[in-house]
Amino acid sequence: MREVLRQEKKYLISLEQYYRLSRHFGNFLQEDEHSSGDGYTVRSLYYDSLDDWDLEGKVSGIETRRKIRLRNYGPHAETAKLEMKQKQGMWQKKRSLVLNRAQSMQLTAGNYSSLLTFNSDFAAECFGVMQTQCYRPKAVISYTRKVFVAQENEIRITFDHHIKGTESNFDIFSHDLTENMIFDPYKVVLEVKFDGFLLSYIKDAINEVNASELSVSKYCLGRSIGQRYLFL
Repeated sequence: MREVLRQEKKYLISLEQYYRLSRHFGNFLQEDEHSSGDGYTVRSLYYDSLDDWDLEGKVSGIETRRKIRLRNYGPHAETAKLEMKQKQGMWQKKRSLVLNRAQSMQLTAGNYSSLLTFNSDFAAECFGVMQTQCYRPKAVISYTRKVFVAQENEIRITFDHHIKGTESNFDIFSHDLTENMIFDPYKVVLEVKFDGFLLSYIKDAINEVNASELSVSKYCLGRSIGQRYLFL
C-alpha cells in the first residue's frame, strides 16, 4: 500500500497554452519517464454507491469526501491500481494498492472478494466500504497525460487532454473500448500537485497564462447525471 498526502490545484487552459507551458517547463523540469510526446494513456474505472454518494458529495462541495477508482495505463497493462482519494480541507490523501490483471478484472465485474487475499489494512478497508455500502462500477474515464516533475516538495505538474468516457463498458483492459468525448478537445486540465508549498517560479509560469483555479471533476464529466456540473 502506498500513501500520499498533498495539495492539488487545477486550472483550465487552452491547447495553445498547454504547448507553451510544456515547452517552458521542459527547460528546467524533469519529464516523467513515461511521458514522451504528448504523454501516456490513463484509464480509470470509478465506483460509487447505489445512490451516488460520492458524486453527490462532489456536487454539493462537501469538505470531507472520497472517491474510489481502479486505474491502469492502457489495455496492454498487466496491473492496475485500486485508489482511494479523500479530500480533507486543502489536503488530498491518496492510498493505492497494486492488483494483478486477474484481480483487477474481478473488480471490474463488481466482485471485490480478491481484496480479502491481501495482508493489508487498506485492502480490507476498501472491501468493507465497497461491499457494505454497495459500491458498483459507474464510469470509465480515459485521457492522455503529460507530466513534469520537480524534486522540491515532490511537485508534479500534469496536463490532461482528450478526455473521454463511457458508462456502458467497464473493462479498462479492453482494446475495443468505445468512449465518447466528454470534454472540449481544445481545452486541457492543468493540475499542480505538491507537498508543502508551491515554488514561486512555477506559480509565476501559471500566472502568465492567466489561468483561473477551478475544481474540474473528471468523474462528474463522465456521469450523465453529473455533466451539468462541469466546474464545481
